[in-house]
Amino acid sequence: MRDCEPGSAGVQRQEGFGISKIPLSKTNASLPISNFSIESDPFLRGADYLNALRPLLLQPGMTDVADDINERIRICTWIGQNIEALNAELNACLEACQSCFHPQDRQQMQIFAAPLAEEFGVDGLCNILVEPITILIDVGRMNRHDWLSIVAHEYAHGHLRSPGHEQRFLAVVSHLCLGLGLEVPVVEGTDEQERQAWLRNWPHCASTPNSLAFWRGEI
Repeated sequence: MRDCEPGSAGVQRQEGFGISKIPLSKTNASLPISNFSIESDPFLRGADYLNALRPLLLQPGMTDVADDINERIRICTWIGQNIEALNAELNACLEACQSCFHPQDRQQMQIFAAPLAEEFGVDGLCNILVEPITILIDVGRMNRHDWLSIVAHEYAHGHLRSPGHEQRFLAVVSHLCLGLGLEVPVVEGTDEQERQAWLRNWPHCASTPNSLAFWRGEI
């Protein structure tokens, strides 16, 4: 679910392929998301939103809105019409995670919904090389009731400022699961390798077969 090199954590979808394959470099860039287009045209708003995300991506091509121009227009238009509501839901999930920790223990984080390219094999990622720490979630890749679960996983990486799934991650994600009413991971009797493999996809989120259907407004 989340298997990455230092600098990010991502929800892994494909065996042996994830953000760990992406070369990273540290940046102090922050996303000026409040500055994306206030155009009344939904397509322009959606296109400007995706462009505004680029400073926070691990690679420029990580957002995917299809090569076909008609489908691109349809997706960008839908994003322009709905992205504020989607981000509000994700922010509610982020705030729920923050509430599990004392204010002095919270990292500064921001979160955004975005369609992520299938070729990268991730449903979400946490970029810990930017300030504030940024979580990106492809909400089209899982059912709505799993959004809190994937946010909790990426939040754990951001809280630790680490992409690993070692004992510290287990402690933080278990704490989050208890606070959020999610299933707590049980890894007794497993070795370190098995435990980390299990935690890469915890809390478990089942992936949808066609994420772009969501971004086209079909779901």
